[in-house]
Amino acid sequence: MTVLSALTSTPRIDAAATTAKQLVTSVEEKAKRARIAETAKNFEASFLSVMTQQMFEGVKTSAPFGGGNGEAMFKSILTDAMSKEIAKAGGVGLASSIQREMLKLQGLKE
Repeated sequence: MTVLSALTSTPRIDAAATTAKQLVTSVEEKAKRARIAETAKNFEASFLSVMTQQMFEGVKTSAPFGGGNGEAMFKSILTDAMSKEIAKAGGVGLASSIQREMLKLQGLKE
């Protein structure tokens, strides 16, 4: 058997192909896990946004520094920003539960 035939033998090519396929699968799985984690965080931020909007619903502000159309227009932006920061800082634990369930639905282990 020559060196060339030893290098191009089927078992060696099959092993290399299997290794390459495993690497691609690993990269794809990591990307999927990252998208799932991001989606779970975004969902938690949306949930917190609705909660904070309800929390601020009955809050009245004094005339010189609040009230009016400007406050009404920007209150939703403020609550969205606050909820994103809360979620980024760890949230209330909703994202981890959602992420775990999404991984199960995709057939992936934690």
